[in-house]
Amino acid sequence: MMFEIKQLNPEKYRQQTRRSTMIIVVIFLLLGMLLSTAAVMLLGEPGGDNFRLNLGGIIAGLLLTMALVRFRFWQQPWMAPAVYGWQLKRRLMSITNVMHHVTVGVTAQDPTAMKLLRFYHLGLTQMHQLDGNSSALSQMIAEINRHKESMAALGMDTEQNQLDPAWLATVKQANAAR
Repeated sequence: MMFEIKQLNPEKYRQQTRRSTMIIVVIFLLLGMLLSTAAVMLLGEPGGDNFRLNLGGIIAGLLLTMALVRFRFWQQPWMAPAVYGWQLKRRLMSITNVMHHVTVGVTAQDPTAMKLLRFYHLGLTQMHQLDGNSSALSQMIAEINRHKESMAALGMDTEQNQLDPAWLATVKQANAAR
């Protein structure tokens, strides 16, 4: 499935993701306490060691919270910024996993590898901006600009805001043939 980098306001993004995180934390705390209390009330011994029941309730609360997030909350509008951030990081990690292939392809001026690296740079730039991590980004600016200039010199479009998953397979396959 194609992934596209969206233009987001970093301050608003951080505010929305903090809000959604707090909602999920509160739900987990409530479920953990409720299930632990219920387990002790139903199965526990008065004055006995109910640690296992408490721990079981907390673990059940965690599992239930995870299921709610994945199957119920994931599609909710209030979770959209957090879901987008998670998806962006997953796409960047998929590129990181084949970066050795990408680097070889870029050195050989393979257009697919060059587009993939440009998407990676744009996505990484956005991720650092959204997370408010400008120091890590400042260390990469020279590399990002060099690659952009190389693409422009070859007449390639430098606005690679979409990731085609087929690019990953193509770059890996092309590198295996080299």
